[in-house]
Amino acid sequence: MTSATAPAGPATPPGRLWRHRDFRRLWIGESVSQFGSTVSQLALPLVAVLALHASTFQVGLLTACETAAFVLVGLPAGAWVERMRFRSVLVAGDAARAVLLAWVPLAAWLGVLDMGQLYVVGLATGVSTVFFDVAYQSYLPQLVEREQLVEGNAKLQASESVSQIVGPGVGGLLIQALGAPYAVLVDALSFLWSAGWVAAIRTPSPRPERSAERHLAREIGEGLRFVLRHPVLRAIAACTATANLFASMAGAVFYVLLARELRLSAGVIGLLTSTASIGGLAGALCAARVAARLGQGRAIWVPIALAGPCGLVAPFVHRDWTLGLLAAAQLVMWCGIVVYNVTQVSMRQALCPPGLLGRMNATMRFLVWGTLPLGGLLGGVLGTAIGVRATLLVAGVGGTLAFLPVFLSPLRTLRTLRELPVDVDVDADADGQFAPGAPDGEDPVRV
Repeated sequence: MTSATAPAGPATPPGRLWRHRDFRRLWIGESVSQFGSTVSQLALPLVAVLALHASTFQVGLLTACETAAFVLVGLPAGAWVERMRFRSVLVAGDAARAVLLAWVPLAAWLGVLDMGQLYVVGLATGVSTVFFDVAYQSYLPQLVEREQLVEGNAKLQASESVSQIVGPGVGGLLIQALGAPYAVLVDALSFLWSAGWVAAIRTPSPRPERSAERHLAREIGEGLRFVLRHPVLRAIAACTATANLFASMAGAVFYVLLARELRLSAGVIGLLTSTASIGGLAGALCAARVAARLGQGRAIWVPIALAGPCGLVAPFVHRDWTLGLLAAAQLVMWCGIVVYNVTQVSMRQALCPPGLLGRMNATMRFLVWGTLPLGGLLGGVLGTAIGVRATLLVAGVGGTLAFLPVFLSPLRTLRTLRELPVDVDVDADADGQFAPGAPDGEDPVRV
């Protein structure tokens, strides 16, 4: 048995997902939530730097706390999510994040906000995000047809990119007008909005199968084996984990460079981030065409190979014309990253059997996001030891090499999944291991 089973939900012609009522509801809710999140991505580190006068190491530790949940609960989250209805997990995750983030402006108003509370909010919000993201990437194949996955992921990524264009600029103005802690309230309200739209989806989320023989450790092991023994999924995991490690290292000191060393205002920082995010929108809009032109495999490794060297600009930026060069480099970098993300996530969803979607996504999240807290800590430590610019240079060199795992895999020349040398059977052998082999009378699924 393979992943050729079509997902539940109303049939909608490819290219027409905007007519799909329930996808539209998911899209609307997530779009507003993404806008709020871009405000918090700028506001939280600036709360630490500007309001609480945090050190470089403390900012790096905050970055680590925001992503540590992917290491702490990433693997069991997949098995737990598969025991629940995906839509219910999405609503609960949105509601939890709304409550947690609302505490930041409330604590600031009460005069009790400190770095310890920011660490707790970052960690707890990260836990909610782990469950939300695992359910989110598993829910889309239930909501739309398999041949619509690239289109669906591209539309959702386009909304995120638009949010990253508008959000930081608006967030910078909100931070200047209200103060960083109170700007976080926008994100809390956006999560409530998202929860309402997801709750309004009418396509039934399939009831998970219940078995008395379920065993958490065994289920986690099945997800790990499926990912680590699949040549494509293993390569994608290695590439994304490496890129995330060095991106998190850079992110831990990037705002310190802009806000403290270059003394840029919150509005200018937000505008710079927004300008760079135009590349993300361009990537989302052209991802499907890039995949059709280059083939599914090349559309994964070529964009990330082009994006990596753009990280080498940040270490040399100053308060002059090089700020424009930084914006241009980040525009190109985000274009490549978004094309990579759309194509690799769509391939993962198409490759995976329905019964393993939650565990596959959780395993991938554990592997690729698990490097983020390590990167944040390394960024904070190196930023203190060798300086912000030297840390950005180390991160830039590492990011340039991140494409190698996918380049050295079957993805280098792959155009469709039909060309893979092996397929992966979802039935485990006597030892509980997944055996390779193609199904009788069926072709491997195309993206």
